[in-house]
Amino acid sequence: MDKQKIIGREYELKEMKRCVESNRSEFVVVYGRRRVGKTFLVDYFFDGQYDFSFVGGHKLKKAKQLSNFAKELKKAAGLKKQPLLSSWEDAFDALEEYLESLPRDRRKIVFIDEMPWIDTPKSEFVEALEYFWNSWGSRRNDIVFIATGSASSWMMDKLVENKGGLHARLTNNIYVRPFTLKETEEYLLDKGIIWDHYKILQTYMVMGGVPFYLSLLNPEEDLIANIDRLFFRKNGELATEFDELYDAIFTGAGKYLQIVDLLYKHKEGLIFDQIREITKIEGKRLTKLLRNLERCDFIVSFSQFGNKSKGKIFRLLDFYTLFYYKFLANNDSKDELWWTHNFSSPSVLSWQGRSFELVCLQHIPQIRFKLGISGISTSASSWRYLPNKNNSEESGAQIDLVIDRNDHTINVCEMKFSVGMYSINKEYEAKVRERMSLFQERTKTVKSIVSTFITTYGVVNAHSHSIVHKEIMAEDLFCI
Repeated sequence: MDKQKIIGREYELKEMKRCVESNRSEFVVVYGRRRVGKTFLVDYFFDGQYDFSFVGGHKLKKAKQLSNFAKELKKAAGLKKQPLLSSWEDAFDALEEYLESLPRDRRKIVFIDEMPWIDTPKSEFVEALEYFWNSWGSRRNDIVFIATGSASSWMMDKLVENKGGLHARLTNNIYVRPFTLKETEEYLLDKGIIWDHYKILQTYMVMGGVPFYLSLLNPEEDLIANIDRLFFRKNGELATEFDELYDAIFTGAGKYLQIVDLLYKHKEGLIFDQIREITKIEGKRLTKLLRNLERCDFIVSFSQFGNKSKGKIFRLLDFYTLFYYKFLANNDSKDELWWTHNFSSPSVLSWQGRSFELVCLQHIPQIRFKLGISGISTSASSWRYLPNKNNSEESGAQIDLVIDRNDHTINVCEMKFSVGMYSINKEYEAKVRERMSLFQERTKTVKSIVSTFITTYGVVNAHSHSIVHKEIMAEDLFCI
């Protein structure tokens, strides 16, 4: 059977190669959101050739986990009898004994998948792992120990930011991100799905760049039929995904969902103090929750241009979550062809506008590339102006993407989705001019301001000539 092709992941594969070729033992953590392809990445690189591998079982008790571990050890070591393991200390002692029996002149590869599931209450798994690595693995130069898990909060707390025995003992942590638009296009082509950039953009706005979600698309159906089958048909595979998504990734998912729900309701985003005030989550805990959500690409934060003391603006970024909240969470229609019947409705058009903005925010490197400023130092931020409450005549303004460049230039970006070329009418032209003027006045910047429109197919009509200095189209976001 031919080896399955891998899309993208050049950096991740390079890091794996570096670890395997090093002259020391390596403890490598591979983490990322559920369904993003962590196990596939590791299996692809090693071609499934491990000296020992084990997959933690979801919601299995300690005794069953240990029994499964013993079963895999019996298989790997060629033992006649399955060892009896009463603790994780016993398990790692047995693994150590087996690995010591292998030739010393080659690397020994150990892969433990879904590690967070192994750490059941009172299992003492982490303590046993710490002792195994500190007392034995790290003192050798021939062990490559790889741990993966979808429960990213556990991976960060117990491994990457461990304050105990594993503190500073990890040699590499690899975060597996969702695909970009270009990688999504390559993935779909590999599946035999030949869609234009507009249709791929629409797909991305529904599913993001999550490989597993994309793998569920049927090449023999158009996008509309695929969405109906996956989301709106009874027990559709992605209709029920939300029930497990956050629980699988985050320990104590309720607080995370509280934040996600809040940010969904505030499309313009909220700063830390606003989130704390509404959720009543204590500051230190909230910092940790927001950090974990951002690390998994569920939210995104931008500092405020020209006034970092006001704090970052946090926005919901996960496309699947946004789609679920908008069209499924409160949909009682039982219409299994709901998308077919509603895909051109005002509700869908509103969602497309919000989702397109998020696509742009997730593709800032591509925007920089098309602007020809990849070689210039830049910073991306948002800008928000709230008028004085006592001045009822003054209006506020927000710009979601400001690219501040080191060449004395600022790109102020407008992101607009449309089914054709975007038309700027007289009223909108006046609104853009007012916002640009307010930005320049309030920030007191002396840099040149470049009004930059990012649209699906470009901008058309006379009112665009003096306020559109640079244009980027959706197809440009597929550039790298």
